[in-house]
Amino acid sequence: MIQKSPVMRKCISCRTTFDRNNLLKITNDHKLGIMLNQGIGRSAYICKSKKCYTDSKLKKKLQKALKGILNPEFIDIFEREIANYK
Repeated sequence: MIQKSPVMRKCISCRTTFDRNNLLKITNDHKLGIMLNQGIGRSAYICKSKKCYTDSKLKKKLQKALKGILNPEFIDIFEREIANYK
């Protein structure tokens, strides 16, 4: 039987490749808007290291990767979600 290799994705902050299960997925769904860890559409991934999710340029990198503008309420939700990883 053929073994599947893990799906690898790149963190938008540190540009390091990780297994998709070890990253936080941020998706810009064309109907539902921006979501965390779910949805289909343009996605960006951030690793769970403190250096990456506290990056001062993270908002700009997310806007560029998702090709859209982030709502201030999403930033609050994102910061609360990151607090769970500490």
